[in-house]
Amino acid sequence: MNKIKIHILYKLKTGPFGGGNQFLKILRQQFLSMNAYSEDPTKADVILFNSFPFREEFRFKQIYNLKKAGKIIIHRVDGPISKIRNKDYEVDKIIYNFNDQFSDGTIFQSNWCKTANNQLGIKKNNFETTIINASDPHIFNNDSKAKFSKQRKIKLIATSWSANWRKGFEIYKYLDNSLDFSKYEMTFIGNSPVKFKNIKWLKPMDSIKIAGILKNHDIFITASQVDPCSNSLIEALSCGLPAVTLNDGGHREIINKAGEIFESKADVINKIDMITNNYLKYQNEIDLPKIKAVGENYYRFAHKIFEESRNGMYKQKMPNIFHLYHLLLMTNFWNIKSKLK
Repeated sequence: MNKIKIHILYKLKTGPFGGGNQFLKILRQQFLSMNAYSEDPTKADVILFNSFPFREEFRFKQIYNLKKAGKIIIHRVDGPISKIRNKDYEVDKIIYNFNDQFSDGTIFQSNWCKTANNQLGIKKNNFETTIINASDPHIFNNDSKAKFSKQRKIKLIATSWSANWRKGFEIYKYLDNSLDFSKYEMTFIGNSPVKFKNIKWLKPMDSIKIAGILKNHDIFITASQVDPCSNSLIEALSCGLPAVTLNDGGHREIINKAGEIFESKADVINKIDMITNNYLKYQNEIDLPKIKAVGENYYRFAHKIFEESRNGMYKQKMPNIFHLYHLLLMTNFWNIKSKLK
């Protein structure tokens, strides 16, 4: 098998940031460990493009130039954005236009993500796959995980980088008012639109600190809506915490049997009690893909497209300048519309 080089066309941020950024950082490290990464996109065989490039729309022109140089483009699709935000369908249309005209392969982060984007109008690509994210095993692991005990308060925890209400804050506000705090205690890490009365609120912090706090808790809770592949959920499970998750987005695909699904305020506390009463059973069901396997899946997918293109079995997409202008026009229109709101 001929070795290929991959470049992730994304500006990685240091410090506390969103889950997608954290995943792409460890994916890059995995590619480096496989000797399959190029820091220079012009020397890579395959470009991994993360959608949508908010505040980095110049990436579209960069992709166009890389495509003209014969690079394979793989599109990592999130969202749908309009479902997550309950607005900005124009962004999804830009993503779908890019996917149709520029990308040779599409990677969805969960089957829910794939289905939801299909329903909104993304066209089937020549190559498609679903690969769930993974966490950094050097940070998010169950080493030194606090032992569960009913002789003390059961420790619940939730995290969110975003303060968007759709990240679950109606449920967290409900728990702040309704949870039995003589039996439970709860911590929230991140940004919040809610000022909690009983829940301990910690500001955003780096991954190492988050992992340390997760390991000192028992059960993870996420009530985020239409979340395609929650990195915070993956990180918590990786630290040995069973989870209680809203029945939405890709949560069910991630937890499998290592937690309970709730529908609303009416049953969330009951689901927490269920895990508390049979804790080890749920904890022993935690089974997540490791970053090594995830990186290898990304690599195999990229290599397949590269080989079929090189052998003449697949003709790469080759957008013209009008495709680029159309994409940039759509993006500029959305930016102007957003500023006017």
